[in-house]
Amino acid sequence: MHLATVAHEAGTSAAVRDGETWRALPATDLSALLATGAPAAGHVAGEVLAGAVPVLPLPAPRKVICCGLNYADHIRETGRELPTHPTLFTKYADTLTGPEADLVLPKGLEVDWEAELAVVVGTTLRRVDRRTALAGIAGYTVANDISVRDWQYRTVEWFQGKAWDASTPVGPVLVTPDELDPAAGVDVLCRVNGELVQRGNTRTLVFDPADLLAYVSTFTVLRPGDLVLTGTPGGIGAARRPPRFLADGDVVETEIPGVGTLRNTVRFTD
Repeated sequence: MHLATVAHEAGTSAAVRDGETWRALPATDLSALLATGAPAAGHVAGEVLAGAVPVLPLPAPRKVICCGLNYADHIRETGRELPTHPTLFTKYADTLTGPEADLVLPKGLEVDWEAELAVVVGTTLRRVDRRTALAGIAGYTVANDISVRDWQYRTVEWFQGKAWDASTPVGPVLVTPDELDPAAGVDVLCRVNGELVQRGNTRTLVFDPADLLAYVSTFTVLRPGDLVLTGTPGGIGAARRPPRFLADGDVVETEIPGVGTLRNTVRFTD
């Protein structure tokens, strides 16, 4: 099942894909739908939404938690050892933006790409085991943890380079677990102006989605609609020699086959 938040002639709506069309679900967006606590599959699809276009699927998560250094190749390119525990940081809902949105940032920043699989929480999870965490996944979507490296590396804490407003595209849809299995392996791809710069596979995750949800739930409750980014594979710009960063007008495409593609243009402003 493919779910989305779509913009249409009358506003926005949570929606389910029906062939080439989108049908309305009883909420204004997926954040509101998941907050009801009922599985999306339990809702009856309504009318066809004319002119529907997917936008940011989860505009109001209570928590956005991200895992860094979670692909073996990316860990090696940073010169680190494999971790024994997840490396975590947070974002705000304000950090998120839509699948086709421009990424508007001030001039002079060192801006980098990080293609990621994101996990959407479907049930309340508090101090759960791996099996319960896996059963609590509502679905998966695509994200790019666009990172401002010169700010990220000002200190040993990464937060200030990771939480710039409207800098993390997410979408275009949420795919339910019956249609996507990260343990079986899905590709995570990033292209800049058509050039493939990242290609990883979720089989190589050090901590998979169930591991991450179980671990995080030990110290903070996760609720329906919360978002957990699982980390990026190798190929980031900062690890290249010389380093490569995004320029004004660059088009960043982030793709997970079976989920979809984000297409975002970088715009630097005074």
